[in-house]
Amino acid sequence: MSAVTSPSRSDLPAGAPAAPGSITPISTVQNGLQLAWRSVLKIKANPEEVLGLTFMPIMFVTLFVFVFGQAMMGDWQTYRDFLMPGIIAQSVVFATLGTGFALCQDVEKGIFDRFRSLPIARSAPLIGAILGDLVRYSITVVMVLVVGLAIGFRPEGGVLGVLAASAIVLVFAFALCWMSAFVGMMVRTPMAVQSFGMILMFPLTFGSSAFVDPQTMPSWMRVVAENNPVTHLVDAMRGLMLGGDVAGPVAWTLLWSAIFVAVFFPLAVWAYRRRT
Repeated sequence: MSAVTSPSRSDLPAGAPAAPGSITPISTVQNGLQLAWRSVLKIKANPEEVLGLTFMPIMFVTLFVFVFGQAMMGDWQTYRDFLMPGIIAQSVVFATLGTGFALCQDVEKGIFDRFRSLPIARSAPLIGAILGDLVRYSITVVMVLVVGLAIGFRPEGGVLGVLAASAIVLVFAFALCWMSAFVGMMVRTPMAVQSFGMILMFPLTFGSSAFVDPQTMPSWMRVVAENNPVTHLVDAMRGLMLGGDVAGPVAWTLLWSAIFVAVFFPLAVWAYRRRT
């Protein structure tokens, strides 16, 4: 009796799917970009998300500038200029919670079961979701700047300074999204993602230089604030948009971003494999 052999690629019937090749870093990026486009299309399908990204910055800028400005710095115009980089950072940092929330929703709906059956990199759904969310964060940055310009904010760094500040906050958001993705894969419900995420994000944003100069804080809190990743981000944005020290805060921000990615990227992929 002759041995049974598996059919070669040329023996497969016409129209049969070819066996996937090995997953390479290039193919991982390609898969991620394809799924990122899916995430961007979800914005078109859910226009209410854009409304949220539009009205939240208006609310934050209006409340903080006109409610706290006079008390914080004597006049709201001075506080407006101090606050704008912090409001941009805070809005984007809080928006990263949406990454974990959406991923947890997709797992509940069984969408990731479909992804597992496709010949794509296991990390591609996470990469695609995060890259797609960067479009949302870009909308948030633009809306905060539009509101700021409408109330008289005029960055001394000009267009290049604003673009550089926007780029660095998006780099930081990309890194922070991996922590959000890890949380989204670890907890069981989307509401738990929001609750747990708030516990992480509130100290990061309000315990920083986003709203108050750390020099005015008690000594123990000043130490915490000065070593806060969001403080380094906000200081970098202030330097780029308003003038001042840039090299140190930018270097610290990029270092923190690299640390977040190095720690939470493998943890998020591990949690995704464990969950699905």
